[in-house]
Amino acid sequence: MYEPKIVLISLLIKLGVAAAVSAVTARALTFQRLLFAERRTTGQTVGLLAFLCIPLTLGVWIRFIVTNFYAADIGFETVIILGVLLGPWSALLGGAVLSLPAMLHGEYLTLPFFLAVAIVSGLYGRAVEPEEVWSFSPFVDLSIYRWVRRNLLEPRIDRQILLLMLIVGMQVVRMWLAELYPGRLFTLNAHGFAVKLAIWVCPAVVVAIPLKIWNASRIEIKLKEQQRLVLEARFDALQRQINPHFLFNTLNSIASLVRFRPEMAREMIVQLGNILRALLKDHDAYVPFREELSFTDDYLGIEVVRFGAEKLRVVKEIDPETLELLVPCVLLQPLIENSIKHGLEPRLQGGTITLRSRILETKLIVEVEDDGVGMPEGRVREVGFVSRGSGIGMRNVRERLEVLYGNNARFEVFSRPGRGTRVTLEIPMAPNVLVLADQTSARASTVS
Repeated sequence: MYEPKIVLISLLIKLGVAAAVSAVTARALTFQRLLFAERRTTGQTVGLLAFLCIPLTLGVWIRFIVTNFYAADIGFETVIILGVLLGPWSALLGGAVLSLPAMLHGEYLTLPFFLAVAIVSGLYGRAVEPEEVWSFSPFVDLSIYRWVRRNLLEPRIDRQILLLMLIVGMQVVRMWLAELYPGRLFTLNAHGFAVKLAIWVCPAVVVAIPLKIWNASRIEIKLKEQQRLVLEARFDALQRQINPHFLFNTLNSIASLVRFRPEMAREMIVQLGNILRALLKDHDAYVPFREELSFTDDYLGIEVVRFGAEKLRVVKEIDPETLELLVPCVLLQPLIENSIKHGLEPRLQGGTITLRSRILETKLIVEVEDDGVGMPEGRVREVGFVSRGSGIGMRNVRERLEVLYGNNARFEVFSRPGRGTRVTLEIPMAPNVLVLADQTSARASTVS
């Protein structure tokens, strides 16, 4: 048992140590590349473990060198972080390295305990989505409040609360083993329920602090990538729509209408102006679905006049509840253009483009379908799931969805030769989308 005053001071310093180590590593570009890589080689995994385990193993060693300085030892929390982020095998290796100083000083239960922690946290990390790990909050009281509020309306298992309970439970077991086998396993302990409660909860906060700091860097990287892809999409749309061929066809159609159908010519000029204005102005990364549809209406209006109402028909099946949801800007136009250019133009009789939107549980479903010539199977696979192909177009839409939503979004192409093509977008309506949109808007305001 330690004095309560020493224990509480050590817990506070431990939070500072976790924040300092996380902030330093988050600034290292090499660490960012290793941590946020979707797939890592064995060498990259070892490098990432070295980034974390070498300095924190020295922290464990400092506990034996400096009297009453226990805050530098965050080996237990580090094993949990390795487990939830990298999986059980990496956590087992990291736990073995972190336990070395303790083992050399006679704390022989440290290795088996750390290995058990690595397995538990690693299995949890494999069982949940990465976003659930990254969103683990250090504000434990607010998490419990949200959990109680949600479960009063719809009882379910909250995986963030499950992680909190696992961390607290492993800390309780750690304290029990330390009392049962004195000197064989280190942990802070003191008399008094309030101090014990602080000891139980502190590891969860220490785990959450690096996750929050690193997640902020992860979101910033995603925003930069999203901005790059948005600029590519705008440039591609501008290049393809404001080329001489497009302008010649559009102006020629307007000229043919001026004498006999001046009202339609005027409407077409307004639509062309709307397209140019929308492409040239500074967009946010996200726009309400209503605005995205308005942009596509102007584009389709021109195409209907060019091809003729009897050859290009547009059908909309839009759920009104989807109109105010945020979607990435310039999302539908590349898909619609692809349907017209590759699906309907080759057909002499033209065809129909159908736009659909609906809400399915927590996802926004958007479909662009045509009844044109369709695509062969190999072309469907190339456009839908592989990042090669001609131009940016549909590939840009797919890549932007991957950057924004990861595995939570779906981009699916279904086509039957001679019977048409359907592109389905499945976008999560998650709260972090609104946060990302606010951050993007704030960055745009700062730049301007």
